[in-house]
Amino acid sequence: MKLLRYGPAGQEKPGILDADGRIRDLSAHVADIDGAALTPDGLATIAAIDVASLPVVEGEPRIGACVGKVGKFLCIGLNYADHAAEAGMKLPPEPVLFMKATSCIVGPNDDVVLPRTAVKGDWEVELGVVIGKKAKYVTEDEALDHVAGYCTINDVSERSFQAERAGQWTKGKSCDTFGPIGPWVVTRDEVADPQDLKLWCHVNGKPMQNGSTNTMHFGVKHIVSYLSQFFTLEPGDVIATGTPPGVGLGMKPPVFLKAGDVMELGVEGLGTQRQRVVAD
Repeated sequence: MKLLRYGPAGQEKPGILDADGRIRDLSAHVADIDGAALTPDGLATIAAIDVASLPVVEGEPRIGACVGKVGKFLCIGLNYADHAAEAGMKLPPEPVLFMKATSCIVGPNDDVVLPRTAVKGDWEVELGVVIGKKAKYVTEDEALDHVAGYCTINDVSERSFQAERAGQWTKGKSCDTFGPIGPWVVTRDEVADPQDLKLWCHVNGKPMQNGSTNTMHFGVKHIVSYLSQFFTLEPGDVIATGTPPGVGLGMKPPVFLKAGDVMELGVEGLGTQRQRVVAD
C-alpha cells in the first residue's frame, strides 16, 4: 500500500493511492496516517478495505508529510562510505545519531525556507524508515518486523549552523521546512530489499546525487536494532538513514542553496519530491 496525507497544511486528511495512481480518501476509516494507523492492526484494517469503494480525491491537492504526529525524527549521519569521504571524515565505528526537530517536517513539494542568516544550505536525499511496532532491545533478525514502511526524505541542512556554530548538529538540521517527507509511506511488503534502492537528487535540473542503499555502511536492520538498544522506537517514529555522495558541501568548490533554486529528488519505488528554495 501507498499511504499519504493530503490537503492544506495542518488540515491534512488520510489517503491511499489506488492502482491507477489516484488518491482515494481514507478519512471515513482512519483519523490520520500516524502511529495508530501504522501499527500491524492499523495496517491490517486499511488493507481489508476495498480501495475501489473509496471516494476519489479530485483535482491536484497539496500532498502533506506522509506521517502525521511524528514522535521522533531520528537521523543517521555519515552512513555512506563515499559521502564520508567527500566530507573529509572517517567512517564511524557505530551509527552517528542526531535528531531533527519534528517542527521542521513539511510536505514533499512544499517550499524550503532558508533562515535569514543561512549561507550554506544543502540537500541530502535519504531513505526513510517508518516504525510500525514498538521496538526495544530487538535483534537485527527481528528488526524489519518493527518497520511499517519506507519513504523518501530530504534531510535539508545548513552547514554553517551545523558545523561552525558550536555544539551539536541539531540547529543546522532542524530549521523550519528542513524535513520534507513523502509523498507516501510504501508499506514494507512492497519493498523487496531496502538495501537495493536507487537514490537521486537534481538541483536546478543538474544531477547532483546518484547512489544506492546497497552502499550504506550500516543497513536498515542494524540501524533499527542499534537504536532500540538505547530507547524504545514507537509507531510513527521516522528514521532518515543517511545520504549518498553529491551534497553541496562535497563539491569543489562547495555549492550551496540560494533562493530560486529547485531541488528534485527520489528513492526508487518510494516517490519523488520537488522543493523550491525561498528566503525567509
